[in-house]
Amino acid sequence: MDFSLTEEQKMLRTMVREFAEKEFEPIAAQIDEEARFPAESIKRMAELGLMGIPFPEKYGGSGGGTIQFTIATEEISRVCASTGVIYLVTAGLAGKPIYQFGNEEQRQRFVVPIAKGEKLACFALTEANAGSDVAALETSATRRNGGYVLNGIKLFITNGAEADITLVFATIDKSLRHRGITAFVVEKGTPGFSVGKLEHKLGIRASSTAELVFDDCFVPEANRLGDEGIGFRIALEAIDSSRISIAAQAVGIAQGAFDKALAYAKERQQFGQPIINFQAIQWMLADMATQIDAARLLVYRAAYLEDKGLPFIKEASMAKVFAPEVAMFVTTKAIQIYGGYGYVKDYPLERYFRDARITGIYEGTDEMQRMTIARSLIREG
Repeated sequence: MDFSLTEEQKMLRTMVREFAEKEFEPIAAQIDEEARFPAESIKRMAELGLMGIPFPEKYGGSGGGTIQFTIATEEISRVCASTGVIYLVTAGLAGKPIYQFGNEEQRQRFVVPIAKGEKLACFALTEANAGSDVAALETSATRRNGGYVLNGIKLFITNGAEADITLVFATIDKSLRHRGITAFVVEKGTPGFSVGKLEHKLGIRASSTAELVFDDCFVPEANRLGDEGIGFRIALEAIDSSRISIAAQAVGIAQGAFDKALAYAKERQQFGQPIINFQAIQWMLADMATQIDAARLLVYRAAYLEDKGLPFIKEASMAKVFAPEVAMFVTTKAIQIYGGYGYVKDYPLERYFRDARITGIYEGTDEMQRMTIARSLIREG
């Protein structure tokens, strides 16, 4: 049993950490305050080759695995969770299923520009009445003249306002429930496809969360991903994998908050000495560090299993339910260590706290993760 990273993985972690600290950290508070998409930062991240980590070299990537993608997601999220989710949705949640289920022509058209950072992507599944209950989605796909006409509204779509490529799920027959769900790739500018309301959010404010509207939107058959009726499988496999990324994002948020709190405790003077000398502070830091380490190990285990082609759904759910709870615990304690300064926007802790909350909701709520874990335990028993 080997818990160490390879030299290549260590080099990646150092590179991404230094890059994120230089490029993302100086603007993280400002883009959060302005709810401004960090277009230039995303461009520089693409130039570094980070968007291509999950994809083979043949398609413009670097051929990295889930562990490498996890490392990059954590290090980016450590300084800016908004940039972290823009990244993991484009290259992971939306990009990976197009590669995995797409034909060669689709890979060349869609995966290559994603891997090269030339185009952003989003994953359009959630609807007003179809959140955890994916099979209840109502967006329809009606066959017509060599393609399909899409009608419906998607909600809470990360990157929705900026994405060039949208992986959208619609049903060819609502009565079929999950067996009718089919996946399509819709490009920006397609007639009948538009961006609706933008959400005003508690956290990760620099990433857009948009309503997407499909109004008699014609999509050619060449843009259908896989066969009719396998969209449910595509969506679930994408989400199962992406749960590892969200857990990594939560670990990154927790680590970033911990780093700030540790540094502050060494500098902050009370009663004639640094507050880190007080046992109450030491114990908080010890608990924070222990939980972060435990969360990271769960995340890396799930990533390792996926890379090896082994079953990982239970382990991904364990990481996904635990890491967000750790992020909330650590950011809460970090604010406590900062005292009143932790509650004001002049310092970064309140942003880490706000960003942490969503990690227990998107890509499957904590409750859904516990259901998945329990069902796996029952089957194994």
